[in-house]
Amino acid sequence: MSKTKIIFKHAMLITLLIGGFFFLSKLFGQENNPYLRFLNIVFVIVGIRQAVKTSIENNNETNYATNYGIAFGTSALGVLFSTIGVLIYVSLINPNFLNELNNSFLIGGNLSIYELVFTLIIEGLASSIVGSLMVMQFFKNHQSKVQVTA
Repeated sequence: MSKTKIIFKHAMLITLLIGGFFFLSKLFGQENNPYLRFLNIVFVIVGIRQAVKTSIENNNETNYATNYGIAFGTSALGVLFSTIGVLIYVSLINPNFLNELNNSFLIGGNLSIYELVFTLIIEGLASSIVGSLMVMQFFKNHQSKVQVTA
């Protein structure tokens, strides 16, 4: 599987996990609970781990730098897709959600939609870097299980 396919597939996984969790929270009336946003890093780490695992298993790729690139690319694209989802949700479905986000202690202030998007991207990229480094610590000494026959 190509690196691009691995990145895109697992970025979509991250986006679906974050979006699904948001709508599940909304179903239970917890979409305004800012503490639940901390769980998004779990979804990012799951997507990163699966992307690196796929790279190792399908491509026999054990190069740290290559797999870190896949990890960061996956998480950064997942963050971008998720931020676009928030933008669509606030713009088309629930414009009042911007006020709710502005009143939370995590955002705080009176941000415009563009400032909010910028904030979410910066926050997401920071978690992408940290999450990628965390996952790569697990895989740094991983060897591909390639059988060599004489």
